Amino acid sequence: MTDHSAPPPGGPLVTGSEIARIAGVTRAAVSNWRRRYDDFPAPAGGSANSPLFDLTAVQSWLDRQHKGQDVSEEVQLWQALRAASGDDMAGVLADVAQLLAGGGPDTVPLPADTVRLARSLAAHGSPGEVAESLAERFTDSVRRAGSDQVTAPRIVRAVRHLAGVVPPGATVFDPACGIGTLLLAVGPRTGTRRRGQESDARSARFARLRAELTGYADVTVVPGDSLRDDRWPGLQADLVVCDPPVGDSDWGREELLLDPRWELGIPSRAEGELAWLQHAYAHTAPGGRVLMVMPASVAYRKAGRRIRAELVRRGVLAKVTALPPGTAASHALPVHLWELRRPRSAGDTATGVRMVDLTANDPDGALDPEPAQTADVPLIDLLDDTVDLTPGRHVRASRRDHAAEYLALRTELTRQVEELAGLLPDLSAGEGPGALDGPSVSVADLARAGLIEYGDPEPVSVSDQLDTGFLRGFLRSAANTRRSTSSSGTFRLDGKGARVPQMDLAEQRRYGAAFRALEEFEERARRIAEITRQAAELARDGLGNGTLTPRD
Repeated sequence: MTDHSAPPPGGPLVTGSEIARIAGVTRAAVSNWRRRYDDFPAPAGGSANSPLFDLTAVQSWLDRQHKGQDVSEEVQLWQALRAASGDDMAGVLADVAQLLAGGGPDTVPLPADTVRLARSLAAHGSPGEVAESLAERFTDSVRRAGSDQVTAPRIVRAVRHLAGVVPPGATVFDPACGIGTLLLAVGPRTGTRRRGQESDARSARFARLRAELTGYADVTVVPGDSLRDDRWPGLQADLVVCDPPVGDSDWGREELLLDPRWELGIPSRAEGELAWLQHAYAHTAPGGRVLMVMPASVAYRKAGRRIRAELVRRGVLAKVTALPPGTAASHALPVHLWELRRPRSAGDTATGVRMVDLTANDPDGALDPEPAQTADVPLIDLLDDTVDLTPGRHVRASRRDHAAEYLALRTELTRQVEELAGLLPDLSAGEGPGALDGPSVSVADLARAGLIEYGDPEPVSVSDQLDTGFLRGFLRSAANTRRSTSSSGTFRLDGKGARVPQMDLAEQRRYGAAFRALEEFEERARRIAEITRQAAELARDGLGNGTLTPRD
């Protein structure tokens, strides 16, 4: 008897998601095949959480099982739902879930072919598998549309990883739960009390039915705007997870100015994410945690500085993790996970914040950081003028070799200063003021003659009759500068009034070389000023934190 579970060596490897694309099904369907069919190819690589399969063995199995050759009932059902839904896909998903939960076709407004397909799929598998398959297809369709309406699978994976083991009897709360993906992702199916709220009533209904069909116990999801109409006023959760709306300035600030949830300060209209953060924290029991998905900009935006400072000052913020670019479904920008913990007592506050920078990782790669990707930052070091909570900034600073950097800057400064004097052109006494007051030509005339082109911010020569260094040098002369400098001090060329003296080409080049040398001298001086600033800043930082010490 042939052992179909053993893959032949050396073939290309594919993920479960790639198998789903090959077969035209969802990842949930592939997971079901692995559980239901003993002869499904065993993993040939990867890890327990991200297995890889031999492509040849998979294709052979699909052929034997007649999978993926015709349009599956699963695909037919999804196509029928898309045709019937219009703009209300969440509502149609809830109707299918209601049907699978025991609602009759007379009470559920679905076309007959949709009812037939849904019941057939449930008979071949289970109602829960159908609900999960539809939820996955909905998530994928939203992702392809570039929307953040549903929490991305990679974000769900990261939140689940950071949540760790949720103890039996714990309460999990998601105040913006959508179709329930994040709410259902953490903690065991039984023994966990789950509560959710979602502003879209159709999504809330599907989330509740999805939980029922997939075997989750004690799940309640209610519709309503969590910020304006909190339906869980007395709830204290052991874990609050939330992927809140992003960039929503209409979150109700004017109506909620005196709301007691703003323990850390009243968020501005532009900082809706910090309103959601405080709402989540208000529902956190002593000793409980918040895991909040945040745009990276919330870590440094000026408008949120005071609330960030209060988070740090009170010892509430425990960890900030910067996830890899590509973790979110709708864009490639990094996103952060903020972890808050409500102290049990006055002496139970955090003394530092753990910063984790995973931005160099693959979005499907490891979520456990290497030692070089973390930094435990004392609270006092975060309470500066910006209160920047970007992990990368602090991780890099913690790995800084102050002594080596200071030596390199000192060496570079010495070299630059020694070379500076040699860059200043050797000039001799001229004939005195007015010596160049002879014939001159305007820049406008040079442009009309086709000898120059206007660059940014100064013109350049396009003719072998005119030296660019000569042209630009005289345009920077005192007379032309007075004409061209605005009231704010910005140099803007006066094309009508600016003039340069008439000289032969050899004389132009002589002056042009001197002007170019002056430009290089000025640029080197600016570089020296920047090195000076860096060296002084580094020296103060190193002397203050003990990584540098004065020599005897």
